[in-house]
Amino acid sequence: MDRDVKVLALLLAGMGALHFARPEPFERIVPAPLPYKRELVYASGLAELACAATLANPRTRRLGGWATAALMVGVFPANLQMCASVVRSEKAPLWYKAGTIARLPLQVPLVKTAMKAARTAR
Repeated sequence: MDRDVKVLALLLAGMGALHFARPEPFERIVPAPLPYKRELVYASGLAELACAATLANPRTRRLGGWATAALMVGVFPANLQMCASVVRSEKAPLWYKAGTIARLPLQVPLVKTAMKAARTAR
């Protein structure tokens, strides 16, 4: 498995587990109009764990790559919500605001890595 795909699978597994261990921070970034925030956090955590598992298995890597790319695009509104909330916050330190903004374009290489995994899977 390509090093970048391993890193992506580990990132997904870690974040997926974190959705279950500490759901509260994730609930705060679910876009306001969406109901059932805890359930959505658990569902996205489960999706991340499933994507990690399918990326790690050569037999399912193609599916895992496409599913991961779709998941990354699907959760982007939550990342935007988090960014908007942090930037508006008077309590958030400047370094945290800058990091939250800088995190948004990092979705692009994650999606590209997932698509590469899908295209190059055997």
